[in-house]
Amino acid sequence: MFALVDCNNFYASCERVFNPSLNGKPVVVLSNNDGCVIARSNEAKKIGIPMGAPTFKYKKLFAENNVHVFSSNYALYGDMSSRVMNLLTEFTPEIEIYSIDEAFLKFDGFELFNLQEIGNTMLSKVTKGTGIPISVGFAPSKALAKVANRVAKKYPEQTKGVYVIDTEEKRIKALKWLAIEDVWGIGRQHAKRLRSHNINTAYQFTQLADDWVRKNMSVVGLRLKHDLEGKPTLDLEAPTTKKMIATMRSFESMISNYDDVKERVTTYAIACAEKLRKQKSHCNMIMVFLHTNGFRKDLPQYGRNIVVNTHFPTSSSIDIAKLATEGLKAIFKDDYQYKKAGVMVMGLTPEGTKQFSLFSAENPKHQPLMHIVDRLNGTYGNNKIKFGGQSLGRQWKMKQERLSPRYSTNINEIIAVNT
Repeated sequence: MFALVDCNNFYASCERVFNPSLNGKPVVVLSNNDGCVIARSNEAKKIGIPMGAPTFKYKKLFAENNVHVFSSNYALYGDMSSRVMNLLTEFTPEIEIYSIDEAFLKFDGFELFNLQEIGNTMLSKVTKGTGIPISVGFAPSKALAKVANRVAKKYPEQTKGVYVIDTEEKRIKALKWLAIEDVWGIGRQHAKRLRSHNINTAYQFTQLADDWVRKNMSVVGLRLKHDLEGKPTLDLEAPTTKKMIATMRSFESMISNYDDVKERVTTYAIACAEKLRKQKSHCNMIMVFLHTNGFRKDLPQYGRNIVVNTHFPTSSSIDIAKLATEGLKAIFKDDYQYKKAGVMVMGLTPEGTKQFSLFSAENPKHQPLMHIVDRLNGTYGNNKIKFGGQSLGRQWKMKQERLSPRYSTNINEIIAVNT
């Protein structure tokens, strides 16, 4: 059996853990630079705030309904996610962390155990240990576990947050209830095509012929169909290193000055290099992109990207920042108001299998220097050690006007208890 554990309204729940006065009140969390809504409490959903709602368009609605609005606090959310996942590993060693707020667990050899009781214990332990509410769905396959979790979340009073699909009757009933566009793994275009063939539910999808599904939705769609039929074809996936790493941001205001854009691109490149070293990889290509504000139709529009080869595998902040700057110089044009830029490192290879070149221009001093920089930043706080191309005044910092404290990761921002 598989289980899918999902944290309910995760970002909003993290804010509520340390501020219980928010319980029962509408809460939304905003994206980078406070651009749009990326998380909503149930109360916020009832008001009619959609996912992705632009902040500037909904300011009036926020004020009229006393909505509590927060900037994304990724340090807090990431730490709370780790705490939840660590508690889940106590129930089974076989776990796949699917996203920051979801995990698949595999329960092989639990045939004589009561999964409903295990789910209840899991829910109690995570809620008591972290304050984060979760929903748990058990089923014979990963796709069905997703369905079971959706039932648990949709009907909390009846399921108490835990639902087990352990009979054919339960499987068919759940699939007949689930709309085709809500099936995990079926995208918008496939859902549209299936609707055109009068396939409106997950159950109707499982009644299609295998040949038709394979022809129209490839072998991936066929595996999904079998999984929904209760025939496990999707197993837990082992953690893998990223194939590419990107850092991109919208600016807090439009920028036309080259030096200001260069400072931001340099900072993004250094952030990519730090992520590379963290996962023990090197890159062989760097892409830099830049574009104006597409929403400002009254202004001239421009956007372009460029890929620069590194000539040798590297994770050096110095090398990557230098090459990113060269790329920016090639695509930058004056007389435009730029709103967003980004850096992506590609062609990643493990640092332990580095291919050397006889004529490589790599500086052997960079690697030990980067190690020292990472250690100092890890000890004294991120960005304590900066490079020459970065602004000491942190001009590049994201707009986060409603940022809550980092209660669990910063000793200076821990919760104060009055007694």
